Amino acid sequence: MFTYETADQKEVRRFRIAQFNGRMATVKAGESTVTGFVRSVLAQESSMPPRWTITIIPNAPKEEIKPLRPASRARPFAEDYF
Repeated sequence: MFTYETADQKEVRRFRIAQFNGRMATVKAGESTVTGFVRSVLAQESSMPPRWTITIIPNAPKEEIKPLRPASRARPFAEDYF
């Protein structure tokens, strides 16, 4: 799990919408980028200005899809008659 803390209300709203809709969200923290599903958005009530802690479950990077066989060698239909 990846924990991210922010004070940006627009960013928090984006994470809450992603969580509600079951979509993935992407966070850029420094040089690292994390993409995954939002598990929780918690407000820290004792802080000023308001801050939120977002927990994201990262997805494993997708592997590149390799073709199972070479491309089709089918000729155009018109070549069969000439």
